[in-house]
Amino acid sequence: MAKTNFGRERRVLKNLVALLCLVLAGIATPASAWWNKDWTYRKAVTVDTTTTGANVSGPIGRSLVLIRLHNGNFTFTDSLENGADLRFVDTDDKTPMAYHIESFDPKSGVATVWVSVPVLNGGEKKQIWLYFGNQNAPVGEDAKGSFDPDYTAVYHFGEKPGEASKDSTANGNNATNAPAGVEDSAIIGHGAHFVGQGGVTIEPNPSLAMTAGAPFSFTAWIKAEQLSGEQQILARGPLVIGISNGMPFVALGGARAAASAPVKQNDWTHLGVVADGQTVKIYVNGVEAGAASAALPAIDGPITLGGNFVGALDEVRLSKTARPATMMMAMANSEGPSNKMVAVSESAEKAGGSANVIGFIVSKLEPVDAVIIALCMILLGLAIWLMVAKVRYLNAAEKANKQFFKRFGEMHENLVPVADVAGVTPQEAGYIAKSSPIARLYNIGIEELDVRRKALGTRPLSGEAVEAMRAAVDAQFVEENQKLDKMMVILTIAISGGPFIGLLGTVIGVMTVFGGVAMAGDVNVNAIAPGIAAALLATIAGLACAIPSLFGYNYLNGRISALADQMRVFIDRLITRLAEMQADAAELRQAAE
Repeated sequence: MAKTNFGRERRVLKNLVALLCLVLAGIATPASAWWNKDWTYRKAVTVDTTTTGANVSGPIGRSLVLIRLHNGNFTFTDSLENGADLRFVDTDDKTPMAYHIESFDPKSGVATVWVSVPVLNGGEKKQIWLYFGNQNAPVGEDAKGSFDPDYTAVYHFGEKPGEASKDSTANGNNATNAPAGVEDSAIIGHGAHFVGQGGVTIEPNPSLAMTAGAPFSFTAWIKAEQLSGEQQILARGPLVIGISNGMPFVALGGARAAASAPVKQNDWTHLGVVADGQTVKIYVNGVEAGAASAALPAIDGPITLGGNFVGALDEVRLSKTARPATMMMAMANSEGPSNKMVAVSESAEKAGGSANVIGFIVSKLEPVDAVIIALCMILLGLAIWLMVAKVRYLNAAEKANKQFFKRFGEMHENLVPVADVAGVTPQEAGYIAKSSPIARLYNIGIEELDVRRKALGTRPLSGEAVEAMRAAVDAQFVEENQKLDKMMVILTIAISGGPFIGLLGTVIGVMTVFGGVAMAGDVNVNAIAPGIAAALLATIAGLACAIPSLFGYNYLNGRISALADQMRVFIDRLITRLAEMQADAAELRQAAE
């Protein structure tokens, strides 16, 4: 029986280990061609202009695409602190793409990167590659090369308070002054805050020249803090772009185009104006909202941004070409909070290896979740150790009890210490006394009878003496039960506490993920899925701790209860036989007299 129990124990443990290994193995997918082996990791980035993404039809052309990175979709510890090792490679996995970093903060786990996609069309899903993980990589960003030659000025407004706004293009059309303040939580990183007085001035430059009938485009993200009155966002001679009682408008001399609905107060809105030499159109959130027949006259002189505007501006762009409507829609959908157009893959591939989903998810663990998972694993380790120790103890007890009952049956009515039984060696007597709980009960009963024989001789035992003997054996019974139940509380803690500890880690992890997504302004599924999956590992750890402990507890509790019942029945049997032995001895003495 002992061998059967030991074999069953080993099979259970082997099956448990095999199950854990199967779960942790994960799902691996092989990596394809690798752009440069000096870079350890890469991620697929999908630019989606189909109905599931930006929902754009028609050619877009060369486009500047915003990629938001955060703890939910990027492991900052695998990259350099300043992001200098980032590289973007085209679909062919051979052609590097120009890009520049607007912000990269590994401490807060948020980064914004602009990538120049040479050719982008509506109705397609284009995959590009993000490479990182080269500790010796030089700075690879190229801000000036990121913009096509038709951009005359682009302002990210990422400067510190009091610093003049800088043009990110190669034209160097920097402002002469700083905006009134910095908008820390702009639509894309930092923005410029205006209070209705002054604005930002950009001096004239040949690259900003606007000849008669020339094409022109203006785009910006605006957040109006008040809607009343007419507020200028851009002003240059007869050209004025702004909002009037919340209605976006563009005025060009006597011509004027206005949107049919006001922007929402304190909400970010993408505003675009396109002049093609015949018509001036206004776009709101990528959708054409108004038009007027007019052509640009020759305009020179300074440009003022946010003159009497009360609110915030971000990502202001000026172009000397008429940007297509498809680009307006792509900008609004890729740069806005919905971020429908760009998705960073969940898993990172490793050079010379494969993408492992479980490994990727583990890499997204927050420190708090890691501590909680470690706590659950420690608790599981203690539970497994306890279960193995208890099973070994019970197996040894059952084997020793079986040996004891064999010798007990040989005594018949003449109960004596086990060591005095004929044929019992000292080694066997020591083994039984050490490993058999029932033998220890028996020894206490025999010792109690010897004490009374020395005091009473062969006289029958009184009821009080019998109860006293029973009490002594019961005391040993309690001690044996305490040995059996010792540290079983670890299993009850693992069963009841493990899931709650894991759930706590999951709640904290999910809260952190949503906080990071809110900071990054990226709400697509690929942004939040890795972080939530990592947070769920805490719940899995809690359940992994509780489930084996639950089965082990029930199994051990059943065996302990059976052994306890066996000991209780034996106590009644032992005390009765000891009382009978003393009574028989008294009868024999009387018959002899």
